[in-house]
Amino acid sequence: MKRLLCLTAALYLCVTPSIAAEVKADGAGARALTSYDSRFHPVIAKHGMVSAQDRIAAEVGRDILARGGNAVDAAVATGFALAVTHPQAGNLGGGGFMVVHLADENKQITIDFREMAPSRASRDMFIGPDGEVDNARAQYSHLSAGVPGTVMGMLDALDAYGTMTRREVIGPAAILADRGFDMPYALVDSLNGHREEFSADPSSLKYFFKAGGVSYAPGERFKQKDLAQTLRRIIKKGSDGFYTGETADLIVSEMAKGGGLMTYEDLNSYKTVMREPVRGNYKGYEIVSMPPPSSGGVHVIQMLNMLSQFDLKADGHNSAAYLHKLTEAMRRAFADRSKFLGDPDFADVPTQDLIDPGYNAAQASSINLDLASKSKDIAPAVSMPYESPQTTHYSVIDKHGNAVAVTYTLNFSYGSGYTVDGAGFLLNNEMDDFSAKPGAPNGYGLIGGAANAIEPGKRPLSSMTPLIVTKDGKAVLVTGSPGGSTIINSVLQMVLNVIEWDMNLAQATAMPKIHHQWLPDVVVVEPGINIDTLRALEARGFNLVKNENGGFATTVIGRVNSVAQGEGFVFGAADPRGPKSAAIGH
Repeated sequence: MKRLLCLTAALYLCVTPSIAAEVKADGAGARALTSYDSRFHPVIAKHGMVSAQDRIAAEVGRDILARGGNAVDAAVATGFALAVTHPQAGNLGGGGFMVVHLADENKQITIDFREMAPSRASRDMFIGPDGEVDNARAQYSHLSAGVPGTVMGMLDALDAYGTMTRREVIGPAAILADRGFDMPYALVDSLNGHREEFSADPSSLKYFFKAGGVSYAPGERFKQKDLAQTLRRIIKKGSDGFYTGETADLIVSEMAKGGGLMTYEDLNSYKTVMREPVRGNYKGYEIVSMPPPSSGGVHVIQMLNMLSQFDLKADGHNSAAYLHKLTEAMRRAFADRSKFLGDPDFADVPTQDLIDPGYNAAQASSINLDLASKSKDIAPAVSMPYESPQTTHYSVIDKHGNAVAVTYTLNFSYGSGYTVDGAGFLLNNEMDDFSAKPGAPNGYGLIGGAANAIEPGKRPLSSMTPLIVTKDGKAVLVTGSPGGSTIINSVLQMVLNVIEWDMNLAQATAMPKIHHQWLPDVVVVEPGINIDTLRALEARGFNLVKNENGGFATTVIGRVNSVAQGEGFVFGAADPRGPKSAAIGH
């Protein structure tokens, strides 16, 4: 198909003549194009864009941009709205990371609002009498909750870089919670699929089901009055409306009721951390992402450095030769993750050594281009758990070129399944992201070491990878994904699809992906990769997941939501793998 407009000569985030004509006809930008039928065409607008896992929340962010807010205002509004409309991962009771690009200063900053271990947490708190990890306690109990950081993270970002008031940006979320919204089929289905986890907590059943535990029907009004009151306290008092006062009372009461560890002191002492971004370069583009305790930025840069040693274009996209190199880069990065990564405030994390081009070139030189490496030569393999989309990511860009990438989470879908009674929000189960026992896998099959052991006040290691690509001082790609351990590799392939393979934003999002995480030593693939390619990988010695019939099993990997800019337009692509995802332009 003929291309008409390109964001940059190398990125080729292009649109077709018909779309371009419609956008150009909108001279003053009064009517931005906000949807298009094909998953291979990005959404286009003139003044700003929000791409998120939930359409209602994306619309809230878009409306903030339309009212003159900047990207940070819109990101904060979207984050609070997701806490209402996407309870699987949108949250007040969790935490995450934010990367901000400030266009006027050509400056990037990161905000770490990851959860923290309570002061009474201890290294062996999840070890059972048999000496093994008690996963029920680590994943589905009040003990599994870390001190939440989302509220303070959003408010600190708003105070430092926003232009609007708390009432302006949080008010829409409070209204959504109070007046309700029509229950989408995807949320009904998700809630029903997690009824077993909710059944342990009468409060969760009360909040997410009708009287008697009856499910909502699609289209029924879903109201969350207690959550609305919690949001109003935050509007009125800021962080004090969550970490002290009535909401703090409700959290501590919930802890006492369920045997949790969080105290008033834990809540009162929570702080976000402004960290220096981790930076890399791939073919003239600067890669900017979160540093530890997020492992994602380090390993995306590490893998890009490895892959830059090869002529990938000569292989062809998603060919056996290309996927061979991708898998081996993933294997080496995730092996490093298990040994070196943790909270840099507690452990010496060799970030610069890990992303050193010389070290990564040496790693690349160890790749046998004919045969697969074997992770079992390094450590025993473990079972691969089901990977569900329990984190959420959204991306925002405004008319000034400011950009924000946010990934935040409760860990599992709906966290531990327990809700703070009277406050209406779910508790996270992020304590499972620590290494409860060095060498033992967490809920995603990821292996961790002493650097990620449980300690009071420590932040657990994360795979979240909010990322911004810049060129000549402009944010040309803003991206990230949910997906647990698959996040890092999802973001890697998004960056490669755009920069290396010249795909537009929507094409890059829709392309099938692969995942390998060192242990277990298996390659996970999405539908759409050629069957002969998979057979060729198997012939090279790679272990691919099989179904009960002996065929190649496939699964969804990540849900990447991205925005971009160039040539006077902004572009958005919401992942078609997400049933509620949307890119909304202004």
